[in-house]
Amino acid sequence: MQNKRSTAEVAMGIRRRVFWHSMQNNGGYLSQACSSAEQLAWLYNEQLNLGEPTLPMIPGDFTGVPSADNPDYKTGAGYNGPTAPEYDRLFIAPAHYALVAYATLIEVGRMAPEGLNMFNKDGSSVEMIGAEHSPGMEVHNGTLGIGLSTGAGLAYGRRLRGDTGKVWVFMSDGEVQEGQTWEAVQASVHYGIDNLCAIMDVNKQQCDGAMDSVMSVGNIAEKLRSFGAVAVEIDAHDIDAMRQAAKESHEGRPLIILAHSSPPKGMSFLQKRFPRLHYVRFSSSAERSEMNVAIAAELGIDPIDYEHKS
Repeated sequence: MQNKRSTAEVAMGIRRRVFWHSMQNNGGYLSQACSSAEQLAWLYNEQLNLGEPTLPMIPGDFTGVPSADNPDYKTGAGYNGPTAPEYDRLFIAPAHYALVAYATLIEVGRMAPEGLNMFNKDGSSVEMIGAEHSPGMEVHNGTLGIGLSTGAGLAYGRRLRGDTGKVWVFMSDGEVQEGQTWEAVQASVHYGIDNLCAIMDVNKQQCDGAMDSVMSVGNIAEKLRSFGAVAVEIDAHDIDAMRQAAKESHEGRPLIILAHSSPPKGMSFLQKRFPRLHYVRFSSSAERSEMNVAIAAELGIDPIDYEHKS
């Protein structure tokens, strides 16, 4: 499924859509859109080999957990197309990036804009923290740190089965504070899982503020290389750099792209809140109004009319 828009246009669309939603709903994951827009746009618009979506453009309600009594249960992976051997698979490890992921699906034509109206509503599959039934999600990654190991397991199984499609993981740097991430790297190197690739949003932020204020992780690239992975460091907002990084030779080893990003990229007003950027809820009506005008101008759009929600 090819898109007519450029990856830069898709990235701008992601920022604008997340901003619109956040203004309408008195808060949202704005910094995640700023830091990851180019990464998710590049994955969906260029890098991933995906088929046409297999689920309705407007997501349905949550139908319950998989069980013998729920035989028609489907994960949200259908928005990424079929799981045939030739197609790539994507795991979005940081589930709190769900709003950004939904915006991406809309911008590349895999989900209808109306789907975002169901965000965080009771009974909706469009969860605030993405679950396995949420659009674009295949497994539940709410426990941060399990995404890379899940991807590694699937990639290993696909290789044994002879699938030609790769497994990509979109992850965040906060996950390197979790031991399971390093076990996944170690196992992937040991078993030569080279159909596994990841791009990590290195924004140096987490729920409680700056990562170094919670737990310093040191030089991530050096650590990954010491475990045997191929690690490439790039500017997260440089799309050409992503294209080149994906071409890096990594026979017999996983490829992990460290995309160093800026949490207020494209919405510089957010710098006033640094380092508390995990979830932006407006402190007052005056701040909401000021942010609306400032960020809308930077994004090249009119201020959002949030007094009359559409």
